[in-house]
Amino acid sequence: MAATTLAGFHNRVARIDLTSGAVTYEPVDDALARKYLGGRGLGVKYVFDHGIHDPLSPENMLAIMTGPLTGSEVKMSGRLSAVTRSPLTGTIADSHMGGWTAAYMKWSGFDALLITGKAEHPVYLLCKDGEVSIEDASDLWGKTTHETIKALMEKHPGRYVDVMSVGPAAENGVRFAGWINKDDRACGRTGTGTVGASKHLKAIVFVGDKKNQPKPADRDAFKEADKKALSAIMAEANITAPRKGGLSVYGTNVLMNITGSIGALPAWNAKKASFVSEDGEELYEHISGERVREEILVGDPTCHACPVACKIEVEVPEGKFKVHMESVEYESIWALGAMCGNDSKEAAAYMIDMANRFGMDTIELGNALSMYMEVTEKGGAIDGGLAWGDHDGMIKTIEDIAYAKTEVGKVLGKGTAAAAKELGHPELAMSVKGMAIPAYDPRGLKGMGIAYATSNRGACHLRAYTPAAELGVMPFGSLKVDPLEWKGKGELTKVFQDIHAISDSFDICKFSAFAEGVDEYLEQYNTFTGANLTADELLKAGERIYNLERYFNNLAGFREGSDYLPERFLKEPSTVPGSEGHICELDQMLEEYYNARGWENGVVPESKLKELEIL
Repeated sequence: MAATTLAGFHNRVARIDLTSGAVTYEPVDDALARKYLGGRGLGVKYVFDHGIHDPLSPENMLAIMTGPLTGSEVKMSGRLSAVTRSPLTGTIADSHMGGWTAAYMKWSGFDALLITGKAEHPVYLLCKDGEVSIEDASDLWGKTTHETIKALMEKHPGRYVDVMSVGPAAENGVRFAGWINKDDRACGRTGTGTVGASKHLKAIVFVGDKKNQPKPADRDAFKEADKKALSAIMAEANITAPRKGGLSVYGTNVLMNITGSIGALPAWNAKKASFVSEDGEELYEHISGERVREEILVGDPTCHACPVACKIEVEVPEGKFKVHMESVEYESIWALGAMCGNDSKEAAAYMIDMANRFGMDTIELGNALSMYMEVTEKGGAIDGGLAWGDHDGMIKTIEDIAYAKTEVGKVLGKGTAAAAKELGHPELAMSVKGMAIPAYDPRGLKGMGIAYATSNRGACHLRAYTPAAELGVMPFGSLKVDPLEWKGKGELTKVFQDIHAISDSFDICKFSAFAEGVDEYLEQYNTFTGANLTADELLKAGERIYNLERYFNNLAGFREGSDYLPERFLKEPSTVPGSEGHICELDQMLEEYYNARGWENGVVPESKLKELEIL
């Protein structure tokens, strides 16, 4: 193995066998760094090469990854990824965390942690000065993420210290448990926290030193690239503009009123394509970013190297929903709000905080609850059932799920799709490949339909954020397409998937794509790392990563027919303004998409694998 000569890497990868307690170190292979970039891409390659194992077996690898730009001066570079095989879906999976954890991981001297095995008792990892030690965490097992992080921050004080922790949900086998850091940023989706807990891994502590911050290969050239990128982020024409753009002012929940008004907001378990009452009241406005800012906002913190500051810190000062927390994200307040028939932003904030404390994905959680509400409506409930918008019932059920307290808690903890099947109503799971949908109805945003269906990790908006084009929030308004037109969406989704694979591998925030394009990405990457890629070569790297993920899934049993949508979106037309009468034309988009990909009904042919140098 030849160590990479690219700047941005420490050439320090720790392989940690929790069964034996052995920790070994190796450099980042130069050829792999150039082919798979870092972060998500390199993490997928590590997991792929390790082999396909039962997600909750000691043999399954959990890779905690940074990219070559992570923790650097590159704007919006405060991201890390957890890569593994998902216990929720059985697919390859990656989930990304913002805040400061990623920067401090990089500053602790590491590019990656590759974790296998299972400890005899609960442990945490202490990462400092390029060394990993395995520490006893028996006294932390059973504690919430907030309690664990507080205890470990007190035990390991310092300016550049951060902790990522699992909570009781992961310990109790909830299939959609994640990792939470001290700022309540999360590796939320796909159950990466469940994998960690199955290994008796409670937390990871990073003790950073800023002297380890990555430096650009060509500082003068990088300064120019950085200046261009910052100028694009700051431009008032883009939603990223600090204190002026919608993303900065209202956070991700700037979308609530937008998707609600065009009939692209799933509500009541997607029985409707907007959160609108029978008499026409726009209930989505009650939980919108505008309403949150007006009534409960108390702060707008940010992440490493980010001028946008899209995080929303809120406080409900009194009452049964009393809480002070961050962050009220669009997906989370939708999942525990509109999807469940709940129009109380205060109740939703309280439940989001519960999910963070227990360490659960809010999107899957809200879907599981809404599915159960519709099962209750149809007379199939257990443990008394759950009514639409029942705040008290939702709060109790969330705790039941996290601690596997009751029969319904244990069932819903398996995830929406598995639970719906067990309850006798598989058709009520708004899921793809075992993972539930986020906050976009594909009857009103057709691009999301093909994006959900072809995502390699299950229903996801972050594999291909087609709403950027459908809602007209591309950089400087560079592209706007009709959200209700299916033609061209297969090809568009392929492009977005490849570009997002690149940013996830750098690892920088996807919101950068609201201001920057391939040219800005390429110039920053080349000047920082010292690589000399062309735009076509960079895009090919993104395509390679996406195809390797699909190849993993094909080998894991996801073959022809694995790219689908819930029947509701295909057969039940929208009844709300903006998308009324529309269904999602998935079959037509799939044909277009497979042609663009060069796949055979969802399977990567050997010729494509060779073309992309995967084989």
